[in-house]
Amino acid sequence: MKKTFNLKALTVLAVAMFIANFASAQAKPPASPADSASGMVGKAMVSIKYSAPSLRGRKILGTIEPYGKPWRAGANAATTFVTDKDLTIGGKKLPAGKYTVFMVPDEKEWKVIFNSANGEWGIKKDTADPRGYSANDDPSKDVLVVTVKPKKAGPTERLKYAVDSKGFDMMWEDVDIHVDAK
Repeated sequence: MKKTFNLKALTVLAVAMFIANFASAQAKPPASPADSASGMVGKAMVSIKYSAPSLRGRKILGTIEPYGKPWRAGANAATTFVTDKDLTIGGKKLPAGKYTVFMVPDEKEWKVIFNSANGEWGIKKDTADPRGYSANDDPSKDVLVVTVKPKKAGPTERLKYAVDSKGFDMMWEDVDIHVDAK
């Protein structure tokens, strides 16, 4: 009886180890992992949370994310921007708070939109758009919209944000979008 119990226990343990090994071997890293950037802009602490997609050999800006249409400025859930103090961006006041960031890419200038809606997925079904979806931007909730000039930059495979004392940057593909803030 004792021998049978030990054999059953050993079999259960072996099966459990096999399942655990198999499950961990199947896990793939996410295509657009969650990331963040934070730092001081003047006296304000700023943090940006986003999902960082990769190019994976694709042309994104102007094709998958068409020029002239709002984009969630990342992947998955919409990108969030938090500042603990008022900022001046493009000569306009952005009150302290939490915002969703959308961007409208274009070859010569980009719009950067700070929207008061929070917790948005970032896209919604849109049968009028050839892609079948569009950014979840509700213009009636736009708090601040600024226009910036894109800079050509070296290729950036994975979307990245950076915050420094002069504002923040969004870098991806072959562009760097710098937003001055103080």
